Amino acid sequence: MAPDTIETIMKRRSIRSYRPDEIPDEDLRTILEAGRQAPSAGNRQPWHFVVVKDPDLKREVADACHDQTWMAEAHLIIAAVGLPAASEAWFAVDTAIALQTIILAAHSLGYGTCWIGAFDEEKVQELLRLAPDLKVICLTPVGVPAVQPEARARKELSEVFSLDEYGQPLT
Repeated sequence: MAPDTIETIMKRRSIRSYRPDEIPDEDLRTILEAGRQAPSAGNRQPWHFVVVKDPDLKREVADACHDQTWMAEAHLIIAAVGLPAASEAWFAVDTAIALQTIILAAHSLGYGTCWIGAFDEEKVQELLRLAPDLKVICLTPVGVPAVQPEARARKELSEVFSLDEYGQPLT
């Protein structure tokens, strides 16, 4: 990986406070294109992303995310929607991978995001007018960060990686 890719991964933080600045269309297109290029099982691309910019709808979506009202401060919210008919076994994983790609692309351009997995799926489906056979996988606000949080503690490598079999140290 290129050094800037590693830096993006290592420095990305969850942002829960945003400035009111807008994201230029060119940057938004770059961010969305990164998601479109994400890998998927069998290249089925079993996803669709709803970009929410309307201020009232952003507030309603944030409320449907268990009252995480700070999300509405961001310039936009992206809802990652899985298409089970396109890849029944892998749609959720593939959609999550694509949203992670979007999140990393946004960070690389200087924008903040926060992975949102706590939400009332039925309410979000209703707000975004999704068909019943579609599944909301996760969401993220995207905007100009108002804060730059410090890194949070992470488990040691030995706690999350093994060599050849579970529990065997890497060294």
